[in-house]
Amino acid sequence: MATSEPKAPETVEPPTESQVVANPEQYIKHPLQNRWALWYFKNDKSKSWTENLRLISKFDTVEDFWALYNHIQQPSKLGFGCDYCLFKHFHFVCQDGIKPMWEDDRNKLGGRWLMTLNKQQRHNDLDRYWMETLLCLVGESFDEASEDVCGAVVNVRPKGDKIAIWTSNCQNREAIMTIGQNYKERLNLPVKALIGYQSHDDTSSKSGSTTKNMYSV
Repeated sequence: MATSEPKAPETVEPPTESQVVANPEQYIKHPLQNRWALWYFKNDKSKSWTENLRLISKFDTVEDFWALYNHIQQPSKLGFGCDYCLFKHFHFVCQDGIKPMWEDDRNKLGGRWLMTLNKQQRHNDLDRYWMETLLCLVGESFDEASEDVCGAVVNVRPKGDKIAIWTSNCQNREAIMTIGQNYKERLNLPVKALIGYQSHDDTSSKSGSTTKNMYSV
């Protein structure tokens, strides 16, 4: 039979103010190199194209990106004719963001790396490819060529969905090829699966259903 007296419970001192704020990771957000804006396009035939385009949110930290990404629907859940567009919005007060349209001054001389998915890939690959595309952009994954990136677009369509990375100058071959090669590697695409780069000028003035590729990887 135990004869020793039970120990009194240890008292726990409340943390001091200096201890409470000792870990800055708990409250400091991690800034991104650029500010970004996410746009949503809903294909309402009763409205103009610009009326159908709506700004969802802007963000410039890692935490705000994930908060937004986890709050919205995945592309595979969107209706046909709908788009998501992620474009640079800059930190400078004097500059507006890049609008997700060919006519924007920072897009009109550029083009896009375009990947077309078949219907089966909507359920298997679309959401994963789009997430990796977003991470490539906000993470500045193309080294110095990231400066040429304007944004990215995902189009949900009945015949097959599309994902594209837009760049600012279709003549800047070195940056374009760096982006295309790194992008293909990041998506882990098969070597034989080619993706092509098209200028916005060619896309907007095409006479047939397809646009010629300026570059491919």
